[in-house]
Amino acid sequence: MGKAFEPAYLRLLRTGELAKRAEHAWRRLADCDLCARYCRVDRLQSTKGAVCRTGERALVASYGAHFGEEAPLTGRRGSGTIFFSWCNLRCVFCQNWEISQRGAGRAVAPEEIAAMMLSLQREGCHNINFVTPSHAVAQILAAVLIAARAGLLLPLVYNTGGYDSPEALALLDSVIDIYMPDMKYGDSERGRKYSRVRDYAKVNRAAVREMHRQAGDLVLDKSGIAQRGLLVRHLVLPGDISGTESVLAFIVNEISPDTYLNLMDQYRPCHHAAEYPPLDRPLSSGEYRAARELAEKYGLRRLDERRQIRWSVF
Repeated sequence: MGKAFEPAYLRLLRTGELAKRAEHAWRRLADCDLCARYCRVDRLQSTKGAVCRTGERALVASYGAHFGEEAPLTGRRGSGTIFFSWCNLRCVFCQNWEISQRGAGRAVAPEEIAAMMLSLQREGCHNINFVTPSHAVAQILAAVLIAARAGLLLPLVYNTGGYDSPEALALLDSVIDIYMPDMKYGDSERGRKYSRVRDYAKVNRAAVREMHRQAGDLVLDKSGIAQRGLLVRHLVLPGDISGTESVLAFIVNEISPDTYLNLMDQYRPCHHAAEYPPLDRPLSSGEYRAARELAEKYGLRRLDERRQIRWSVF
């Protein structure tokens, strides 16, 4: 029989390193560099000036077993998703803008986030899936420490828009089992125009490299459930605003042709998309077919088979 899977954070718990990481991350909130915006706001005192509008307590919009994620996460019992409010991006086409840009949700202490995690484990979920976590790294680490001490055993998924700082990723090394970043754009100018951030492509690619260094290619158990590794999402946008070929070339040449890629086709105009043609129209079948052909051309061997995966609130 093979060795039973053990989440990486349990090893850090036994050595005391997990507690040190949580404490270090919390101190960094006073001069915050825990996402790639580097706003340097003292989040222990105020949210003024912070794009994420999140202070000492993270906001959670919802949590529960989610069955709309990629198959290796969802399995038969669902992915235990915790959906954080606010975001460090300002995507003009965001499908969940009420949560990400209006902050719908409620403030919770790390103890409550830990209780959510343990509840999802009791429910039978395959993993704990932190959605939009980049601005909540300190709160997540504090909660993981509490939950791990109380018996948490599930893999942790970091489900991010991909604008993550190296400082945050260093704190998450050997804590996160499965990284699931978006790669939204092939060039930074589009990131500035459509998501209101500087150097998106540069920051995003550096983050994905580090995530792959930490976790490697996606590893599945005998039932096809993800245990550890990198899973990339790329939403194909109308008019190739997403720069799909550049993203695919990067993945193959600088990450791995065995990268598990969800090439998503579900774009629909939302939020301010009507003001930014061609984002004012849905993706055409021809545009998506061209993206699939590019993925095949570049030799990506692990394309997600399912389509129309929706980002939803429970």
